[in-house]
Amino acid sequence: MADAPGTPTLRAALVGIDFGAVDFGASLEELALLARSAGAEPITTITAKRASPDPAYFVGSGKADEIAQAATVDHVDIVIFNHALSPAQQRNLERRLNRRIIDRTSLILDIFAQRAKSHEGKLQVELAQLQHLATRLIRGWTHLERQKGGIGLRGPGETQLETDRRLIGERVKMLRARLTKLRKQHETQRRSRNRNATFSVSLVGYTNAGKSTLFNTLTKAGVYVANQLFATLDTTSRRLYLNDEVGSVVISDTVGFVRELPHQLVAAFRATLEETIHADLLLHVVDGSSDVRMEQIEQVNEVLREIGADHIPQILVWNKIDAADLQPGVERDEYDKISRVFISARSGAGLDLLRDAIVEAATQPANPVPGLSPKNEEQDDAAPEFFQDDSGESIPTSTHVGPH
Repeated sequence: MADAPGTPTLRAALVGIDFGAVDFGASLEELALLARSAGAEPITTITAKRASPDPAYFVGSGKADEIAQAATVDHVDIVIFNHALSPAQQRNLERRLNRRIIDRTSLILDIFAQRAKSHEGKLQVELAQLQHLATRLIRGWTHLERQKGGIGLRGPGETQLETDRRLIGERVKMLRARLTKLRKQHETQRRSRNRNATFSVSLVGYTNAGKSTLFNTLTKAGVYVANQLFATLDTTSRRLYLNDEVGSVVISDTVGFVRELPHQLVAAFRATLEETIHADLLLHVVDGSSDVRMEQIEQVNEVLREIGADHIPQILVWNKIDAADLQPGVERDEYDKISRVFISARSGAGLDLLRDAIVEAATQPANPVPGLSPKNEEQDDAAPEFFQDDSGESIPTSTHVGPH
């Protein structure tokens, strides 16, 4: 979807179907941000309620006609669905609406393709795109005739679809081999850090929560920062000196997470996300000013579980406290371990508290609670304590990220 410089912005219609999700409104707002991040301008939003998706059109034939009419009236170039569409649904909608149809997965893949800068990032995005495209070759319905014969033109008798699948399969195999080589290089670097007993910290969190701003403030790294989704894709690591006792730690800025992050991206970015898996501490950056911050926390924890990083000690970094009218501070859990730090990465408020929290995590024993093994700690079902924020919302003072 990325447009060349000077190309007019695509006019987009957004479509969201409410299947009873509690965060339906927030998800639609996020879709608009994703569309703008990809270079489209949302012109109209069409919603509906359904108990389940329609097999043919996802929205039903009547709603499909309504979308087609709205697209014509508003001169829409592209229709973006806030859902994952099957190849058949996408093809049927394109035929009925006579417009390009994009689902949420394709939209996120397009944004990643625009933002990837490093060689590794580009390889990972291409792999994810090809894996997604392989399921959508049915869209090439005009190329299903047998290849023409003739002098010099007699082929192996493959259909165009079979040829495309074979070529994609070969490219995917090559990309996986390259990423495997890069993964081994990362592993070598991590072993070197382990030999030097270097404490490693990874910043994780929902996209646009302020991870890169915090990373720049702590390390003066100059990583690109923008008020947009997925502004940073490539993992960047820097050394951060804390004090004479701890010395320096390695802190890494990682790709942000989002609702329904495509599985192809999670798989393709495993080499990048492994920096998170092998960290000694996760700083889970949260947009403290967001109305759906608790849902975003759970979305991040879900991805952490998926990549196998849910066992790593985690501190919630409540960012943007200046916008949320909160004060810098620290909260501890029932074991007197720091569970949450309130900061503003932009103004610098509370960063000294965050540094102290990292120092404490780097110097405390791996299992500081007497009589409690790590396994039992993961299975602890004690209810967390709560406090009331300014909105009257009950917020847990500690968040368990392990399976229960």
